[in-house]
Amino acid sequence: MLDWMLVAGAGGDHPDGVAPAAFAKRPVLMAVARRGLPNIIEATIVPAIMFFVLVSTIGPAVAMAAVLAWGYLAVLRRVLRGKRVPMILVLATVGLTVKTAVGLLLASTFAYFLQPVATAAALAGVFLVSVLAGKPVIARLAHDFCPIAPEVAERPAVIRLFAGLTVLWAGVHLLTAAATLGLLVSLPVPIFVLLKTASGLGITCAAIVITVSWALRTVKREQLVFATA
Repeated sequence: MLDWMLVAGAGGDHPDGVAPAAFAKRPVLMAVARRGLPNIIEATIVPAIMFFVLVSTIGPAVAMAAVLAWGYLAVLRRVLRGKRVPMILVLATVGLTVKTAVGLLLASTFAYFLQPVATAAALAGVFLVSVLAGKPVIARLAHDFCPIAPEVAERPAVIRLFAGLTVLWAGVHLLTAAATLGLLVSLPVPIFVLLKTASGLGITCAAIVITVSWALRTVKREQLVFATA
């Protein structure tokens, strides 16, 4: 992976006052994808596939336990290697822990999937509160996808970007919760798992397109560049 980050360009806050060599847009976007997509796949797609296969072949209790074990192994592997644990993986693992406990205690797949609906709604609230508190959640999550120089992260325009994106993703959580609830009450579990994953990815991908477009406009307006760290 390229050793790069978002820094100030010429005339900006770069310590030397000289713009570092910027990457072309396409390589930068590919680098962002290489950095962020593995985390998304590991935290969402793989658990969904595991659950679908195990609930169809063995049973719901084994499926719940296996998915939870996968989440903890993903975190443990990074800790043992001395690597940073992505925030998206932390949030996914916390959510898995709570919903698995609820699902196993009640022996109910309905309860297992209903709990994340409430969690998504609660996360939307947390995102909105973080904006009101002046510490938007996206400011922390952004570093999982795009390293940002400290002086850039403190710019007013970038802070406004983080706040706006946090509101956007609060809406994403609410929309995902509504879609999940609608599918849960109308479909059998195996089909629900597949459609829930597909709809969730669709909503998320649309939000990612908006996020990237919004961020790139800010990058251009603030004369920021992607350069070797």
